[in-house]
Amino acid sequence: MISPSAEPLSSSIRGAGLKVTEPRLAVLAALEMQPHADADTVFSQVKRHLPGTSLQAVYGVLAALTAAGLLRKIEPAGSSARYERRIGDNHHHLICTDCGTVQDVDCVTGEAPCLTPADTAGFAVHTAEVTFWGLCPTCQTSNNQR
Repeated sequence: MISPSAEPLSSSIRGAGLKVTEPRLAVLAALEMQPHADADTVFSQVKRHLPGTSLQAVYGVLAALTAAGLLRKIEPAGSSARYERRIGDNHHHLICTDCGTVQDVDCVTGEAPCLTPADTAGFAVHTAEVTFWGLCPTCQTSNNQR
């Protein structure tokens, strides 16, 4: 039986036309607690509640939920793909080059795409991804103390 706190997650899964399963609920719950997590991090969270779950199963759930539009997959250069529940808006990311922390940052334009290429080469552009790289406040402090 699904707990009352899982009902919004169940509704979102059903709303995307997918069957509600414990692994799907567990993956969404893990990403509620830890946005911008990679598959290994999601797997470690899910395994606590569903010990029989495999990493491959988590990858399958992440792919299905991303394809259904319930998750957004971001692929920062030089790191594993990460997943987030914040979808349907036009936001970008700040990534710490030292510790890898990822933070959402709203687009100043507010509508997609917020950047327009000089030449679209015939593409119908619908999204522009911007990644800002730098040091988070914690890493700035620790780097100054070295």
